[in-house]
Amino acid sequence: MNLESFIALAKEHGASDLHLEPGLPVALRVRGVVRATGEPVPARELNEGARTLLGEEPWRRFVEQGSADLSRTILGTRCRINVLRTARGIGFAIRLLASFQATVEKLNLHPDLKKLVTNPNGLILVSGPTGCGKSSTLAALIQEINLTEPRHIITVESPIEYFFRPRRAFIRQREVGRDTPSFEQALLDALREDPDVLMIGEMRDPETMRLTLNAAETGHLVLATVHSATCVEALQRIVSAFPAEIQSAMAAQLADCLLAAVAQRLHYRADLNMRVPECEILTTTIPVKAHIRNREFYKILSVMETGAEQGMWTWQRYRSWMEKQRQWFRPDTTADSADAENADAGAAALPPARPVSPGTTKRPPPRPPADTDRIVIEPDEISLEDLLKTLK
Repeated sequence: MNLESFIALAKEHGASDLHLEPGLPVALRVRGVVRATGEPVPARELNEGARTLLGEEPWRRFVEQGSADLSRTILGTRCRINVLRTARGIGFAIRLLASFQATVEKLNLHPDLKKLVTNPNGLILVSGPTGCGKSSTLAALIQEINLTEPRHIITVESPIEYFFRPRRAFIRQREVGRDTPSFEQALLDALREDPDVLMIGEMRDPETMRLTLNAAETGHLVLATVHSATCVEALQRIVSAFPAEIQSAMAAQLADCLLAAVAQRLHYRADLNMRVPECEILTTTIPVKAHIRNREFYKILSVMETGAEQGMWTWQRYRSWMEKQRQWFRPDTTADSADAENADAGAAALPPARPVSPGTTKRPPPRPPADTDRIVIEPDEISLEDLLKTLK
């Protein structure tokens, strides 16, 4: 299987996701809609491609578990790949990540999000359905710290999606399954590794949630994602994940350490011909903390309606801001091509931002110095066994 040709096809159509299934045409998600194109893909091609892509040891684990997660840079585009066994055979679900370094400006997010990471400790939740850009938003917040503050950052991801080049911050990135056996073990390790900031790729189970809350409560700034449609649902999901007898205690702990919750979804703008993130932002005030502690989540929405001065954004208020916004970042096609070349060589360049409306009075933000242009670095993917051999 020539995975590069499928990725090239997805990039040509501007797809965010690529799905390969034996006996079916290639399926592309373009602007949120899945479309089939081309001839059916033979099962034998996908089987051989999966084994080649995974390698022998991961392939043995895949045969036992029926799925595998990994990330690769293909044709200059960072791809998050899930290999899965289905009723038809072996399939692929591939997410094409942004070809530029994610920042708040380049993701077209509200600049108020930058204020969240100035806090020295606490929990920031980013929620939303699958495919809404949660990982990109987390990467943008981490990059904001990286460019502004000398902090020690540890990320725990499955798999690693965006690579960071340390600027002012000192960054360590760990991948579950390769560098650590689980999110739980990585969190236990992190508390002994002198971090200032922890980034948790996904809170999947109660134990990960408990350790994340503990880390936020013990003086660390913690950023994490959870699958929920709204901020209130994100808080409810965390508390309800625990047994009933301890939910009151976990709600009190969540109220004490929560800094903010950001719910996100993607909205297609026909005038821009692209999807842009639409957000709901909850910041913690005394009433919000009281409602969380008492598990009166239904009362939080009314607080958000009147909480604009405290930095809260409802969907409607955020949509009004988007309608007034005149300057949007749009990835330039030629810049993306240059990124592809640099990524193959080991680094990716940042494409310039350009406004959609030429009549705007706003000026684009100044570009960083030339030596800070290249942010993403593709590290050498070396196994632990090979590393030990080099040390002998």
